[in-house]
Amino acid sequence: MLILFATVAMVHLIALMSPGPDFFFISQTAVSRSRHDAMLGVLGISLGVAVWAALALMGLHLLLSKMQWLHSIITVGGGLYLCWLGWQLLCSARHPGAQSGAPLPHQGYTFLRGLFTNLANPKALIYFGSVFSLFVGDNVAASARWGLFVMIVGETLFWFTLVAVVFALPAMRRGYQRMTRWIDGVAGVFFAGFGISLIISR
Repeated sequence: MLILFATVAMVHLIALMSPGPDFFFISQTAVSRSRHDAMLGVLGISLGVAVWAALALMGLHLLLSKMQWLHSIITVGGGLYLCWLGWQLLCSARHPGAQSGAPLPHQGYTFLRGLFTNLANPKALIYFGSVFSLFVGDNVAASARWGLFVMIVGETLFWFTLVAVVFALPAMRRGYQRMTRWIDGVAGVFFAGFGISLIISR
C-alpha cells in the first residue's frame, strides 16, 4: 500500500510540475496582482482537481470510453475557454496599465477563474481519465481510495501554494513590472495557442 501511495504521489507531482494552464494562471496572477489573489486561484484549481479525482474514483475512464462525444465536448469547450483567457492576457499586454492594476469584480472571481481553468484543461481530463484511473482499480480498498483522494488534493494545494508564494516575491513582481507587456503577451499566446490546438485536434 505504501508503494501505491508513493507511486501516485510521484506521478502526480510530475504532472503538476509540467508547465500548463494551471501553472501559467497562478504564476501570472501572483506577479501581476497579489499573493492573496493567487491563493484564491490555487483554491479554485485544487477544487477542480478534487472534482477530477472524485470522477476518476467513480469510474471516469469507463464513462469516457462509452461516451466519446462527451470527451469531444469537454475538449472543445475547454479550448474555447483557454482562447478567451489568452485573449484577455493579450489585451492586457497591449494596454499594460489598463488591466493589471484594475480591481477584480469580486473576491471570488479569481477563485472561479482558477476552478474553470483547471476544469477546462483537457490535460487534466486525460490524466485523471487514464493515468490516475490505473492506480484506483477495483482491487484498491475504499479507505485507500479516499487516502489517495486526500493526498492528490493536498499535493496540488501544496505545489501551487509554493508557486504563488515564489512568484509573489518582491523581486519577481519588480521583474514583472519591467516586462509586463512581454510576460502577458507570452502567456496570452500560450493560452490561445493551446486552446486553438485543442479545438483543431477535435
